Amino acid sequence: MGSHPESKDPLPAPVTPAGRDGLEAILSRPSRTVVALDFDGTLAPIVPDPDQARAHPGAVPAIAALAPKVASVAVITGRPPGVAVRHGGFAGVPGLEHLVVLGHYGAERWDAVSGEVTAPAPHPGVAAVRAELPGFLDRIGAWHGTWIEEKGRALAVHTRRADHPQAAFEALREPLADLAGRHGLIVEPGRMVLELRPPGMDKGVALLDHVRRTGAEAVLYAGDDLGDLPAFAAVDKLRSDGVAGLLVCSGTPEVGELAERADLVVDGPAGVVDLLAALADRLA
Repeated sequence: MGSHPESKDPLPAPVTPAGRDGLEAILSRPSRTVVALDFDGTLAPIVPDPDQARAHPGAVPAIAALAPKVASVAVITGRPPGVAVRHGGFAGVPGLEHLVVLGHYGAERWDAVSGEVTAPAPHPGVAAVRAELPGFLDRIGAWHGTWIEEKGRALAVHTRRADHPQAAFEALREPLADLAGRHGLIVEPGRMVLELRPPGMDKGVALLDHVRRTGAEAVLYAGDDLGDLPAFAAVDKLRSDGVAGLLVCSGTPEVGELAERADLVVDGPAGVVDLLAALADRLA
């Protein structure tokens, strides 16, 4: 074990053979490794108001310790990249030169070297749904307790504040899918949230593109909810192509499906931070 001050904990052991192979590849070929991380629920604790979400206080030090030792650290999020950078505290931090933020599921990219965001034109269906959504929710009697989050290239309807969050979530799935479909969008479910966004935008697409761009031979992906399942599937695809992978679930009882597919389950954002710090320590 190295002597990095951020971590004195041993690396946790993956419970699957593929996960153990992934960790071994990361440790033996760090310069050919991509570490990819969801933001909300993985680096930042889930809070009732997403605008108040902030990265765990140990996240930036752990990433700054790890990033120079690997090919890339990528934060992959449905949020606009500028929001994730601001809420994460990633801008202007020494050691984060290898950090990129792939916002809007990779449609927009921020890198720490230039500090700039690159992005294509938005999908016209998002503007149409933005105009229609408030009245739509009102007409179907779903306005009370739900609220709309503006995400620029997507819109999200949250039910966490409703009297019966899960019931509201289930009741909205089909109507929102119909609305999205009329405008060429899809609905992606998360933790008490339904996001309406263009097809072809998901964390799996973003992760595959980034890993292939970097030519990585190993990848770690950590996520916490249903929106991370495409990234888990992308790691499975990469494994079939000879890229070693380690799947990490930022543990919560709300996402049993993700935990079941993970090679390693850690205790929420604090556990993710401990894992990153332990990796940096081992690679020191």
